[in-house]
This record gives sequence, structure tokens and C-alpha cells, in this order.
Amino acid sequence: MTKDKTRTTPRPFDLHWGRGRVAEEATCVGEHHEPSIQLLEFEDGSLSMRFCYYDHAGRFQRSPLIVGTNEIAGLRKALAGAPRLRGLLKELVS
Repeated sequence: MTKDKTRTTPRPFDLHWGRGRVAEEATCVGEHHEPSIQLLEFEDGSLSMRFCYYDHAGRFQRSPLIVGTNEIAGLRKALAGAPRLRGLLKELVS
């Protein structure tokens, strides 16, 4: 992601079933989009992971995330700066 499109964390989110903040985010720039894995902290203290993507103009997209093999290294590098999110992903694959 280019510096002028950086999304800061934490930042608020508001879904139909609850609101909270995007506490951590791992993202990279792919050929067609910017895949993102986000740690969502809800106001009630619960945690969720969101797998999503942004277009190259930085707009959130409401379609399924598709990650190509050429984007894995970029997401791995970005996850180095998101320790809580990385921990949850380790639980997912353990």
C-alpha cells in the first residue's frame, strides 16, 4: 500500500450486529487489489478476524477475498507488525 493510502489503526467500524475498532491490519498491494486481514475488537470485548480487500484507490470492497500465491509473502511480511492477529491465525491452522 502506498503511503498516501495508509489506513491507520485503530480505527472504528460499524456493522449491523455490532461496532468497535480495527485493532490490527495486515495488508499488501497485489496486482488487482489490496488484500487485508483485520483484527476486529468489538465494544463488548469479543474479537473477530475479517478477510477483505480494498481496490487500488483505497476503497473497501464487499466481495470475497481472493489471495494469489504472489501475495502470500506480502501478507506474511505485514503480519509481522500485527502480533495479535498473527496469533489468531496460528490458532486457526494449529
